[in-house]
Amino acid sequence: MRQFVLLVAVSVVSVSNLSPVRAWGQSAPAVVANNASSTEDAAVPGTAKPAADAGQPAPADASAPAANAAAVQPAPAAATSRPLPSRIAVGVKFSLLGAGVEVATPVTYKTNVRVGFNAFSYGRGFTNDGINYDANLRFRSLETHFDWFPFAGGFHLSPGLMVYNGNQVTANAAVAAGQQFTLNNVNYVSSAATPVSGTGKIDFNKVAPTFLLGWGNLLPRSQRHFSVPFEFGVVVAGSPKTTLNLAGFACDTNGANCQNVATNSAIQSNVVAQQNKLNNDMSFFKAYPVISLGFGYKF
Repeated sequence: MRQFVLLVAVSVVSVSNLSPVRAWGQSAPAVVANNASSTEDAAVPGTAKPAADAGQPAPADASAPAANAAAVQPAPAAATSRPLPSRIAVGVKFSLLGAGVEVATPVTYKTNVRVGFNAFSYGRGFTNDGINYDANLRFRSLETHFDWFPFAGGFHLSPGLMVYNGNQVTANAAVAAGQQFTLNNVNYVSSAATPVSGTGKIDFNKVAPTFLLGWGNLLPRSQRHFSVPFEFGVVVAGSPKTTLNLAGFACDTNGANCQNVATNSAIQSNVVAQQNKLNNDMSFFKAYPVISLGFGYKF
C-alpha cells in the first residue's frame, strides 16, 4: 500500500513538472492576457520564461508611424509673389484738362505709376463791364499719378502732382471809341481820339496737387490688352491770378476830362480793384474739377 501511494505521488509530481514545458512548447497565442501570465508564473516559481521566437517580428513602437509620417512630409512651399503684368501701357484720354496721352508701368501687383500730358485750346470773344475781350483758353499740363488698386481690380485711388500747370487764359481788351465801360463800379467813356485798349491774363499756380479716383487699369492684371479707364477728381491749383493792363485815354461820362489810363493813379487804382473783382468771380476754380474717359493698350 505504501508503495502504491508513493508511486501515485511520483506520477503527480512528474506531470506537474512536464505541464509548463508542454505549454511553452506549444505555439503562443497572438495576444496573452496579463492576468493569465501572472497566474502561470505564480504557479511555477523558478521556471525561466522562454526567449521570444526568432521568427516572430518585434512589436512596432506606436509612436514610430507618426514620427515617420512627420519625417516624410514635404516642407511647405515658399510663398511666391504674384507676377507683374506687362511692363508698359499707353493710353489716350479726353478730360476737362484737354486731350491727353499717358504712359503707365507697374510697381507692385496693386500699384502703377503713370505720367501724362494734356493740351487744349479754345478761343472766343466776350464782354465784361463794357470791355470787349478776345480771349484764348490755352491748357497745357504735365501730370504724374500713383495708382493704387486696393481690391486688385479696376477701382483705384490716384494721388498725384501736376508738375507743370501751363493752363491760362489770355485776352486782348478793347473799348470802342465813345463806348462806356466800368472799372470798380466807376463809369468811364473811351476816348474818341485814343480809345482804351490793353491785354488781360488769367494764370494759375505752376505746380498743383491732384487727387483722382476711378475705374479701369491701363495695365489689366489679366490677359486683356485693351482698357477703358474712367476717372474724376480735382486739381488744387489755387485761386486764379488776373492781370489787366490797359492803355489809352478814359473820359468822364460826358466825354470830357480825358485821362491817360496807364499813368493816372485814380484810374490805375480802379484797374487793380477790377482785377480783384475778377479773381473773386473765379475763386471757385481753386479746386478745378477733372473728369476723364480714356482708351489704353497694354504691350
